Amino acid sequence: MTSYVMELRGLIGNRLLLLPGVAAIIHDQAGNLLLQEKASGEGWSLPAGAIELGETPQKAIIREVMEETGLVVTSTRIVDVYGGSEFRYTYPNGHQVEYVVTLFKCQVLEGEGTWTDAETKSLGYFALDDMPPLALPYPVSALFS
Repeated sequence: MTSYVMELRGLIGNRLLLLPGVAAIIHDQAGNLLLQEKASGEGWSLPAGAIELGETPQKAIIREVMEETGLVVTSTRIVDVYGGSEFRYTYPNGHQVEYVVTLFKCQVLEGEGTWTDAETKSLGYFALDDMPPLALPYPVSALFS
C-alpha cells in the first residue's frame, strides 16, 4: 500500500475509500491468462494495483506488473474502465475500497516471472475453462478477447 493510502487510512480507518487503479491482461503464447494468487488469502487476481500520486496509469501498470510478476511489459491498449459498487472490496484487514480500474492489454517484453512483491503467493496461466474465481468481477469476454 502506498504511503499516501496509508496516510488516508490513518485518518479514516476502514471506511470506504475510492481508489484509482490499473490491471493487466497478459496472455502466454497459447492464449492463457496470467493470474496472481494473493499471499494475504484474497484469492486470484489480475496483476493490478493502485495508481500512486503523480503517476500516470501507463506507468502504474508497468510498475505493478514488474513488482507482482517480475515481468517487464508494455501496454498495447486500454481495454475498458471499470468501477462502481461491483468493484467494492473489503480486504482481510477490514479496509474497504471501491476501485476505478483502467484495464490494460499488455505484452511481455522480458522477464522470467520472479516477483519482488510480498503480495504475490504464486502466478499461473489459465485457460478460460480452468480459470479460478477472481476477487473483482472483470467480464470474461474482456479478458479473453
